Amino acid sequence: MTFVVTDVCIKCKYTDCVEVCPVDCFYEGENMLVIHPDECIDCGVCEPECPIDAIVPDIDSRAEKYLQLNRDYASKWPNITHKRPPLPEAEKYKDMEDKYPAHFSLHPGEGD
Repeated sequence: MTFVVTDVCIKCKYTDCVEVCPVDCFYEGENMLVIHPDECIDCGVCEPECPIDAIVPDIDSRAEKYLQLNRDYASKWPNITHKRPPLPEAEKYKDMEDKYPAHFSLHPGEGD
């Protein structure tokens, strides 16, 4: 099992999860985070840290369509290990449903 960041993260990018990850398996895009599924050790400490419940185990039905997205972009985007403020529009978008693909950005974030 691994954990997966879903589209709930898009346009929010809360980074509470990255500071608790013992293996630094989070990668940063311009407007969301992803987890590298081959680096995740399934400890689960990130899941409760996400204030908007964007992280789910891969056995959760919500993870299915985002597992490959996490794998693909974890190999393209920079690693992030330190907490930063959420995106300025996070409060506006945190409850929006079905953000992918309309609001998804292919561009990398800054990383550490």
